[in-house]
Amino acid sequence: MKLQADRALGPTITGYGEGWIAVNGEQVRTSVLISSMGHRLDWHSMRFEDLGPEHFSTMLNWGAELVLFGSGSHFRRPKHEWLAALYENRIGVETMDTQAACRTYNFLAGEGRKVVAALMV
Repeated sequence: MKLQADRALGPTITGYGEGWIAVNGEQVRTSVLISSMGHRLDWHSMRFEDLGPEHFSTMLNWGAELVLFGSGSHFRRPKHEWLAALYENRIGVETMDTQAACRTYNFLAGEGRKVVAALMV
């Protein structure tokens, strides 16, 4: 599916499919963190089972008000201890499958919201 945001200052998700996400037209086949504030990093975890608190604490100083966790092709809820540092810093977290997280990220970024997408492919 091809996506296009209304307006965003940071990276936008321009498409997605089985095993990939397109960020600003570039196809990415690894898990990735992107933010409407301009950040983009490879998220060094290809499997849900390998995630831990350190993966989520990476985003603490990005100035986000909300993190969208895209858990892959299936909805999987992250462990509370993985998200504790975000909660302690008053950063909200919403979990959904990755395709829904891509659509929601573009919508919120297009509205000028400070949002991070943590996307597993």
